[in-house]
Amino acid sequence: MSKFEFLQQQLDLYDNLESHRNPILAQRLHDVQLWQKQRMQNTHADFFKQPEHQLMAAYFLNRLYGAEDFNQLAFQIRRLVDHVHIVEKVIPASALKTGDAGVELARLSIQLDEDIAKHLLAHYPENYPLNDDIMRQAYLDCDQANARYHQMELLELLGEKLDLYVRSRMVKTAFKLSKKLAYHYKVDPIYDFIDEGFKAMQPLDSAQKFVGVFTSKERQIIAAVHAGHPQPFSL
Repeated sequence: MSKFEFLQQQLDLYDNLESHRNPILAQRLHDVQLWQKQRMQNTHADFFKQPEHQLMAAYFLNRLYGAEDFNQLAFQIRRLVDHVHIVEKVIPASALKTGDAGVELARLSIQLDEDIAKHLLAHYPENYPLNDDIMRQAYLDCDQANARYHQMELLELLGEKLDLYVRSRMVKTAFKLSKKLAYHYKVDPIYDFIDEGFKAMQPLDSAQKFVGVFTSKERQIIAAVHAGHPQPFSL
């Protein structure tokens, strides 16, 4: 498998999502993701507002949990398919692995939220306002516990890769040196996606520590939802 093939597989899975062909579902997915972002901002408000955490929090909410941002990235990456050899030549393999983890996480997050959106459309009017109780029941009915735990595992893997590669002076230098070539050969979309993750963790002592705090709280909420807690999002 080439270093770029995994990204192509993730984009194929993304292309198969029904929301691309169903505008009503696409709007409900958008609503679900807005709710998700607001919920995460509320849950992690004190943690996210710490100055050293703000860049990583924005990367989480906009790049890893945002369908609109990912839609643009996916469109741009598809244009690079005919230039795979250039991407692999220009961007260091270790940095591409970090991009793989981020893209897989973003794609899975959108897929899980689309499943929630489908459930909501099957049980409520398409413009019905979302609230915590409706979303709690939707999570239960869709039985996403294992998939959401896997989502946390992917996030932790991304944290490990960020720490491993960004703390390496050799990788950091090689990646920075590749920027000019990346832009010259117009493979900057994937470069920028990876670069944003690298920059977001620079103020941190460790990406793994940041991610660990985040996923610990998210796992607590997932467990509470599936244990029948009446207000799991308020924990």
